[in-house]
Order: sequence, then C-alpha cells, then structure tokens
Amino acid sequence: MAQHVLGVLIAVAALGGWFALYGLALLLTRPARPEPLPATQDLGRDPEPPAVVSLLANYWELTEDAGEATLLDLGARRILEFRQPAADARQTTVHVTVADPAGLTPYERRVFDRVAGIAVGGVVPLTALTFRDQAAAAGFAKRLRAEVIADARARGLSRRRLSPAVVTALSVAAAVTGAALAAAVLVGTDLRHTDVRAVLGAWVVGWGLLSGLAGRSHGERDTPAGRAAAARWLGVKTWLRNTEAFGDLPPAAVAVWDRYLAYGAAVGATRVSSAVIDLGMGNRRKVWSSYGGTWRPVRMRYPSWWPRYGKPAPPVIFRGLLAGFAGVLLLRYWAGLATDRLTGTAAGALADPVRLGGLALGLVLTGFGLYLVVRMVIDLAAPASITGQVLWQQVWRSTSAGSDSPSRPLLHYLAVDDGTADRTTAWALPQELAGRCADGDTVTISVRRWTRRVGAVTVVTRGTLRAVEQAAETTDKTENLIAAAMGLPVPGAARTGPAQPEQPALLSAQEVARAMGFAVSAQQPPTPNPAGTVTLFLDGHRKPALMLLVARGLVASMAIRTRRHSAPLPGIGTEAYTGDGWAVGRSGDAVVVLQLQGAGRQANPGNVYWLLATAVGRLATPVHPGG
Repeated sequence: MAQHVLGVLIAVAALGGWFALYGLALLLTRPARPEPLPATQDLGRDPEPPAVVSLLANYWELTEDAGEATLLDLGARRILEFRQPAADARQTTVHVTVADPAGLTPYERRVFDRVAGIAVGGVVPLTALTFRDQAAAAGFAKRLRAEVIADARARGLSRRRLSPAVVTALSVAAAVTGAALAAAVLVGTDLRHTDVRAVLGAWVVGWGLLSGLAGRSHGERDTPAGRAAAARWLGVKTWLRNTEAFGDLPPAAVAVWDRYLAYGAAVGATRVSSAVIDLGMGNRRKVWSSYGGTWRPVRMRYPSWWPRYGKPAPPVIFRGLLAGFAGVLLLRYWAGLATDRLTGTAAGALADPVRLGGLALGLVLTGFGLYLVVRMVIDLAAPASITGQVLWQQVWRSTSAGSDSPSRPLLHYLAVDDGTADRTTAWALPQELAGRCADGDTVTISVRRWTRRVGAVTVVTRGTLRAVEQAAETTDKTENLIAAAMGLPVPGAARTGPAQPEQPALLSAQEVARAMGFAVSAQQPPTPNPAGTVTLFLDGHRKPALMLLVARGLVASMAIRTRRHSAPLPGIGTEAYTGDGWAVGRSGDAVVVLQLQGAGRQANPGNVYWLLATAVGRLATPVHPGG
C-alpha cells in the first residue's frame, strides 16, 4: 500500500512541477495592452494593412474583423465596388472591377478570390459570401489568420507567444516528467510483476502529451514596434468612435470614406458594416442561388417528420403489406373473437364498443397499408427529372454508434434550385450518391417525389464554388501555416534539394478512414518522440483515433518482446501480435505499433489487422509514417 501511495505522490509532484513551469511561461508571455495615444485621424504615410491593424488593436488576438476589414479595403482601393440599391444595407452587391489585381498580400488575395470565384458576371450579393461547408469555412478562417500573422511578424509587429527556446525548455522538462512518471510506475508496483510496457508507455505518453501541449500554438504577443503601432491605432480607434454616425455607415459608404471605413472595421468601430459582412458559415434556410445567371435568395425547407421521407422502396412496401395484413386479420377475426370472449361475462356491455373499435382499427390499417403500397408503386413508376443548381448538402441521418463501429452517414439533404420558385424543399440523397456533386454545380437529378429520394445524380456544369471552397478546406497546424506564409521551412515538409522519388506513406489518412469507418486527418506531434516516429490520426472532433508508432533499435526490440505472449497474427511481417485495442508487427529491425484510441476503439479488429499488414508490408521501402 505504501508503494502505491509513493508512486502516486511522485506522479502528482512531477506533473504539478511541469504544469507550474508551463503556467509561468504563459504568465510571462502575456500580450501587452499598450495605452492609446491621443485621438487622431492620421492614418500615417504608409499605414499597415487593416487586417494587421485588427491584430494590434485587439491586443494580438485576431478576430473575424480582419477578413471584413480586408474586404472593405479592397473596395477602398477600387479593386471591388460596393453598391447599395435601397435603404437596407443587406441588399448591397459586390462588383469585381479589376479582374486580376497585382500587389495583393496572400490574405488580400484569399478574400479577393473568394469574391471573384463566386461572382456571376462580376457581381455577387454581399450576404452570399458566406460558406456552405463547415470544413471549408474553418479552413478559410485558419489560413487567413495564419497569413495575417505572418505579415505582422514580417513587419516586426508580432511574434510567437512561446518562442522556440521556451518550447524546447518545456519539452526537455516534459522528458524529465515522463521519466518521473515511469519511475512512479516502477515504485508503485511490485518489481517482480512490473510490466515493461507500462513503464515505457508512461514515459512515452507523458513526454509526448506534455511536449505536444507545449508545442501547440498559443497565439501571438507584442514586440516593441508592435506596441508603438498598437498605441497609435488605438488613438485612431478613439477618433473613429467619437465621429458622429460613423458606426452606422454601410459598406457602400467606402466610396466616400475611403480606407477609414476599412480601418474602422479593423478596430471594431463599424457596427452596421460588420453586421452585414460575414465570411463565415451561412444560414442553411436562406441561400443565394445564381441559377439562370441572376442572383436571388431561395428559402429552403428540410423535411424530417414523415417516416417515408428518404426511404427506399422495399421497407415502405413491406410496412404497407404488414399493416394491410394486420388490418385484414382484424376485419376477419376480431368481431367474432370479441363477441365470444366478452358475451356472458361481467364485461359483456363492452362487447359492442370493443368489436366496433377493432373493426375501425382494421379498416384504418388496411387502408393505410393499401395506400403505402399503391403510392410507392406510383412513386417508382413515375420518377421526375429536375435540373438546377445545388444550394446545400448536409448529413440527414446516420447509423447509431454501436459496439462494433461508430456512426456512419446514411442519408444527406440535397437542396436544388430549379429556378421555378423562391422556395424549395430539400431531397434525400443516399450515401452511395454523396460526393458526386458540390455546392454551386448544375445537376440533373432523378427523384421520387412522394418519398423525396434521389435515385441518380448527373453533373451538367461544375460550379465555381467547388474550386473556391476546396482550395480553402485543407487545414494544418497554425505554426506550419504561418511558416509557409512567411516562406520559412515547414516542420515535416520536404526539404529543398535534388529531386527524390516520392515515397509512399506507411498509412494514408484515406486508408485509416476506410478501416475506422469515419473520416480522419493525419498529424505528427510538434516535437520528436524518443520512442520513434509517431503519427496521430484524428477524428472529426480532432480527437486521436489511432496512433501509429514506427520504432527501431532498442525501443523496437522491447516493444515486440513484451508482446510475444499475446495472440499472434500469422502472415504479417516477420512476426505480429494483437491485444485489446492494439496490434504490433515487425519486419527486420523495424516495428510498427497501432494503438486505438477514442472512437477508434470501436473499429472492426479485422480492419486494424489489415492496416498493420499494409504498414508492415511497406517497411521494405524508406517511407514517412503517415500521409
């Protein structure tokens, strides 16, 4: 008992010491809050871009104001034009006046491409700039943020909150803490029964998790030049907020106020313009359509109440036959059965009501069953063909997560505008047809109107929205994106040098997704792991689902030796074994370990063995661990 207590105390003390050091680092690197200079309308001779000003004025926290201010600044520089035909600022349209402007920063180019890519005839409603895909919206915002920060760092106005030296110190401390956790396991257990895997695992997991926490992005902090610039722009913010009615100016007022409106949006002084401009996720119930060559808003409804919606024919027909059969049985036998059972008993007075109730129920069931069968046959015999623009796609129904596999999409909403009305109802798109079209595409769909189920999808014309949103949907670690935007080497990226033949990944994200049953993304920890090369495959909630470890030397030898008492997996590499939530295989002096985590633990074991066989089979060729 005393050993267990001592082991716990060692672990708590080690973790407490590391987190105290981590908290101290965050405390000492807090962004400054400079005092504003006196109110002024002077923007300076060569003012920083509004997006960078947004970072400084918000004390090195970048908000959605950066994208909005950049959009307005493009209008102030006459690259775009805002036109407001009526009193409502939400009716503003954006017109592309320069087809290919030069001299734009990466984030200005990103915003411009968003407008130009959606525009039809060089025009797009201001409120149509929102996204229709959550991943694309998040990717756009993340990359825009990285590009703005990269510009601010290049100007000497901002820097990484935890410098590389601090991160290295915390990683070294994490290694020491991991060793202390391993010692805690040794002290807290009987040495004769100590599992070497538990000791090694405590060290690897402790070091990996803590160093990963230290290496993630913690935001930006000030520099001397940044503090001076922020104080000046806070003075401009004071002047703009004190200017009468400035906050009520619509986006079209940029034609008069020039760049002042853009800087007002950057510092949070434009109430109306900021409320109207939105570069985030849109509203699925009111979406802009450009079908036919002109823009118009379309209101959409998403059916869900009637159980027939989206159902294939066999279940509906079976339910109809079952209901009809039950109704016929009631009509045939219920009257006599009720009379025989109740007549002459204390409940005899209820015989007639019970008989009539059963007959009524039988009529209802028979009619309902007949209706389902006949209506489904008509639905199958008379499919409709609709051509229009895809406005929205979204998962409608999924399988419930069980012990064998996680939830999977079964049905999707597919909203299509055929140009006949300003209101439409979404159709049910089966999973096997999902992905064949994208928002903005012009498609022809074969549908069953009664069940609202799509039977076939044919893309007539690819829309521009596909290219704009797919270009923005890829995400990566923030610091990698910033480094790429600054033209610096990206950790884990291929180094510049003589061309080398591309090597395959041990496991790709697509292969892991196929085995897991849900989409995953690959991510490598920001700091090296002493046990080997680690790749984490994350689920849709950015939680680890599978850890892939490739080890050589002593670590590999220990990893395979401690598992030889487990269930063998014949036919994989030199030797392979499996246990609860893990599988390990060896080829030569290299060992691959697969460790299921979170939602990944629900994966089919056979799929995990296939992943192991695939990874071990690729060890003969020099590879990188994940892709």
